[in-house]
Amino acid sequence: MAVNPDLADWARDLFGGLGDIEVKAMFGGAGVYCDGVMFALIDRDDTIYLKAEGVLASALAAGGSTPFTYHRDGAPRTMGYWRIPEDGLDDPEEACMWGARSLDIARAAQRG
Repeated sequence: MAVNPDLADWARDLFGGLGDIEVKAMFGGAGVYCDGVMFALIDRDDTIYLKAEGVLASALAAGGSTPFTYHRDGAPRTMGYWRIPEDGLDDPEEACMWGARSLDIARAAQRG
C-alpha cells in the first residue's frame, strides 16, 4: 500500500526540525524515519505513534496517550509505540519535542 503523499508531507513538516525525515510504507501504514532511524509510525487511520518506553511511555500515558495495538491470533497485542499527544499534531515545536525523545529511544534500541 502506498503512503498518502499529503500525509507524508504533513509528517515531514511536523518533524522536520529533527533532521532528514522520510516516510515509508509498511504493513498497511507507514514508518517515519529521521536520518535513517524509525522513531514513529502512522497507522491505517492516520494516527501517529511515537516509539516510547520507560519515562517517555509513562509521560505519554499520564497525558492520556494510548499504545499502538493490533490483533494477532484473535488477541490484542501492543508495541512500544504511543499516540502523540493532540497538542503535538498542530504544533511542530511540540511534535519535535516529543519526537526528539522518541528518536533518542529509537537510536538507543538500534545500537542494542
